[in-house]
Amino acid sequence: MKKEQVANCQFSVWYPLFKKHTIKSLILPLPQNVIDYLLDDGTLVVSGGTEHTQHSRNNNSDSEEEADVQWSDDETTTVVTAPEFPEFNLKVQEAINALGGRVFPKLNWSAPQDANWIALNSSLQCQSLSDIFLLFKSSDFITHDLTQPFRQCSDDSLDPIINYELVLRKWCELIPGGEFRCFVKENKLIGISQRDYTQHYQHISKQETSISFSIQQFFWEHIQHKFLNEDFVFDVYRDSTGHVWLIDFNPFGEVTDSLLFTWEELTSETSLTSSHTEECTALQDGPAFQYTTSDVTVQPSPCLSYRIPRDFLDLSTGEDAYKLIDFLKLKKGQQEEEESSEDEAEPPVPSV
Repeated sequence: MKKEQVANCQFSVWYPLFKKHTIKSLILPLPQNVIDYLLDDGTLVVSGGTEHTQHSRNNNSDSEEEADVQWSDDETTTVVTAPEFPEFNLKVQEAINALGGRVFPKLNWSAPQDANWIALNSSLQCQSLSDIFLLFKSSDFITHDLTQPFRQCSDDSLDPIINYELVLRKWCELIPGGEFRCFVKENKLIGISQRDYTQHYQHISKQETSISFSIQQFFWEHIQHKFLNEDFVFDVYRDSTGHVWLIDFNPFGEVTDSLLFTWEELTSETSLTSSHTEECTALQDGPAFQYTTSDVTVQPSPCLSYRIPRDFLDLSTGEDAYKLIDFLKLKKGQQEEEESSEDEAEPPVPSV
């Protein structure tokens, strides 16, 4: 995987070439102060909300980036307020409105799919800049884009200059069972994998031949020899009518999830079309098609490792009052035990 190949997979590079075959999107340059805010690893304070913006302006007009300090008789309380970006916020909101009021956000390469646990309803659907910031500041995928996009590249040349951009895609209700990842080597489609391998979708095994053929036909007509790289990965969505839509491009390398394949299989000299296992069906003279064949072969989502325990989230948000009560009772019991232990450990006072 070369740095140039990774750079060619940026959204703003391929979108103009395949605009009519993918979801309508808008691209906004990312200001440096926004990048600095996203990379700030301090307290998570979300910026971008309209009401919060007005409140911050009224109460902190001298410096929008400094903390407010509130004084009381007994103690001093520091309230951290997020920096505001009024011009950028306005541009983002205009773009969101132009796309129907709901968008799917991403950067040059990645979407914050590892952070959907922190969003309402575990969805990446955003309606404001604050929704986007919450996901971006919670995502390791976004941090990778901003800090080390060429880390796994094999060449030692200078890193290409990257102009970071916020990509807003019109929100579409995609059924996970219709998403597929396709692997291309030397401009030849060598493999197709079910995108959401955490579920077993019966229609895939029943429609295996038609799904593979429609994806191959889409590749031959619209993708092959038109993308800038010879080796690459692209994601598609096949709707209920059999129509195929382009979703994204990714580098052909370990930085991209190989899903139900392994990168050893994909990069070996042996053609994938000659393999045949319980989970992988190779169609004659076509790419290997790999999918979850039954509930027994379902695998956990790789994004689970980025989540925090549900109980911890319920406690922190106060969504489950009973868990909070039990937690307070536990803490009180521990405190009483510690006090009791300290009293027993104190030496007796000698009599005079």
